Amino acid sequence: MRLGMVGLGRMGGNMTIRMIRFGHQVVAFDPNPEARERVGAVGAEPAERLEGLVAKLDSPRIVWIMVPAGEVTEQTLDHLMGLMSEGDIIIDGGNSNWKESIRHAERLKEKGITFLDCGTSGGIWGLANGYCLMVGGDRAAFDRTEPIFKALAPEGGYAYVGRSGAGHFVKMVHNGIEYGLLAAYGEGFEILQASDFEVDLPTIAGIWRYGSVVRSWLLELLVAAYEKDPRLATVRGYVEDSGEGRWTVQAAIDENVPAPITALALFSRFASRQEESYAAKVIAALRQEFGGHAVKLEEAH
Repeated sequence: MRLGMVGLGRMGGNMTIRMIRFGHQVVAFDPNPEARERVGAVGAEPAERLEGLVAKLDSPRIVWIMVPAGEVTEQTLDHLMGLMSEGDIIIDGGNSNWKESIRHAERLKEKGITFLDCGTSGGIWGLANGYCLMVGGDRAAFDRTEPIFKALAPEGGYAYVGRSGAGHFVKMVHNGIEYGLLAAYGEGFEILQASDFEVDLPTIAGIWRYGSVVRSWLLELLVAAYEKDPRLATVRGYVEDSGEGRWTVQAAIDENVPAPITALALFSRFASRQEESYAAKVIAALRQEFGGHAVKLEEAH
């Protein structure tokens, strides 16, 4: 198939390369000329502007956008809406909020453009291993674009998951689960690290990959991290979040679903960003007041 790809960063660039390897023709746009050159070197047809990308595609067009969620996605869709025509399809493979995806589908439908929201997982390893794809929106549009999903995903790694918004909703919950898994691994290895047994953490992570009930791809990645830095000495314990964990917790609240593990994993990320926890200061002060427990004093500066 012939399609356009907007956004050639860590994910979009590799996805473009993978599609080309599987025989698709890709017109590629990114404001960064180096990103365009990278995919152009492997067979993509670069476009310097969105206008050029759309002009290089025959109707009915297919354009996949792989840009940051929020304002950048809004601006990109607004721009494409003015360039594309009835019968065209836009696929949003980023981490957009599912409620926004429903709104985007309704807006584009008014002009006759079909919108598919595609939750995409695979990270920087997707080029070699493939991407897990969760697609929501019009079923007929999914059927028409399915060869693209087949190229991007490993066997059995993609599915049509429901009406508009469902793709990004499923991906949101996927990332919420990821928060809990990462938190569990982090806590477990900290308990091991703090023990008196002086266990070799890289060795433990290594053997848990084989036969253990906690084996996973995440554990394999932890082994790779330990191989680069056995004590993780160069890694600061500061953990960002890109929004999906917050949205998952909010969805749980809206649906009256108890999700304490996901919520605690999210709040643990907030705690990781504090140089000094004021809440911990309050707790320490209160323990001293009611129980005479010792406190550690701040050093004078």
